[in-house]
Amino acid sequence: MTDNSTGRRTTAGGVLRAATVAMGLIAGVFYIFACAVIPSLARSDDRVFIEVLQNVNDVIQNPVFFLSFMGALVLTAVSAWQSRKSPHRWWVFAALAAYALAFLFTVAVNIPLNNRLADAGTPATIADPAAVRRRFEDTWVAWNVVRALLSTLAPACLARALLLYRRPYTSAYLESAAGSSASR
Repeated sequence: MTDNSTGRRTTAGGVLRAATVAMGLIAGVFYIFACAVIPSLARSDDRVFIEVLQNVNDVIQNPVFFLSFMGALVLTAVSAWQSRKSPHRWWVFAALAAYALAFLFTVAVNIPLNNRLADAGTPATIADPAAVRRRFEDTWVAWNVVRALLSTLAPACLARALLLYRRPYTSAYLESAAGSSASR
């Protein structure tokens, strides 16, 4: 909890910090897919590519991932509401907008592609795995890069908001220290 300008206790700083951490975790997921997982799988044959991504898409649906995936959105939205009258609010709103777009693209593009890949069946029995891969890979990869960029922008905005959130307390401390006899 943090003291605000009226001296009351508030959770705004804690929520902003939690949103920043959750957002950083999600940005890391999209980033690692963009720069390591998918480029590694690009070297694989079609059946291996399909099998590994089917497994990843199955395994990633777990409470820990959902907590950060949904938590980043919810915590940032709560922080935006708590910050609505604060000087740092525009940075929180920007983070919320960036992640809301990444979230929307995930739900509208990447998840349906994942579902289609799952519906293709067992990779060993797919008649034309190259066609399945073609219908999936380029679109999924392109939108994942967009998600990675947006979800990297979001914690950067939240970090800036955190710096501005702390500034009134830091500035007040520095100003009082500058005027004290101990600082002269």
